[in-house]
Amino acid sequence: MRIPSAILTLVVGMALVLLGQWVATDVNLLPESASVNAPVYDELFRVLVAIGTMLLVGITGVVIYSLVRFRRRDGDTQDGPAIEGNLSLELFWTAIPAVVVLFLGIYSYDIYDRMGGMADLNGHGMDHHAELASVRHSEPDDENRIWGGIAPAKSSGDVIPVEVTALQFAFIFHYPEQNITSGELHVPTGQTVELRMKANDVIHAFWVPEFRIKQDIIPGQPTVLSFTARKTGDYPIVCAELCGPYHGGMRSHVVVDEPDAFSNWLEANTPATLS
Repeated sequence: MRIPSAILTLVVGMALVLLGQWVATDVNLLPESASVNAPVYDELFRVLVAIGTMLLVGITGVVIYSLVRFRRRDGDTQDGPAIEGNLSLELFWTAIPAVVVLFLGIYSYDIYDRMGGMADLNGHGMDHHAELASVRHSEPDDENRIWGGIAPAKSSGDVIPVEVTALQFAFIFHYPEQNITSGELHVPTGQTVELRMKANDVIHAFWVPEFRIKQDIIPGQPTVLSFTARKTGDYPIVCAELCGPYHGGMRSHVVVDEPDAFSNWLEANTPATLS
């Protein structure tokens, strides 16, 4: 008994969907999730992995089946049948990618909007999501600021400002409220940190894989990136933009402490004031 092609296609499609869901859910390809920002990105990543798995397995399966089923037989010297056009097949392989691309575009736009990427560069007309992604200041260059990152609505305490200077080939962190300058970034758990970043020479990029945050730092264009850490630990900071011959060595790390330990670090490193 021959199974109808429509039923066979449906069964194969359902199997591909289940396989894609399994890979996206049970196969962990991402580093540790250490910030409240991370789940927003991880949702999109899992969707991309699921769709990518379905396409990879489906297309590879069709190619292998075609190579076996339609291979040239021994002794066959004739040309293959002259087949021209298949409207149903052409509509199918055009419509499916179009729907997938449209869905991913809308979903990615929503994620980008939630991370503050659609905020007005002049700070006007920002929607609710963009307001969560930025904290305004009275600095002279505020109108030229690029807003990026996620500043969740639910965070304990005030925002901690940290001035980040990127240069060949290091990151320098300055805490203006305590007048602390450090070669490593220290932050507490559960409190939003706002990085006010600038580049002294060429384009750099601030990337912490475990936080799922990455932002270019452009000379002459101050950039703000917000995040909230949720797990203590020591996490690498990587420059993800080719910035010169020693780009690979431009690394630092962020130390995430409990609030009490972070307060102790601030107190121990705050310069003494002369009375």
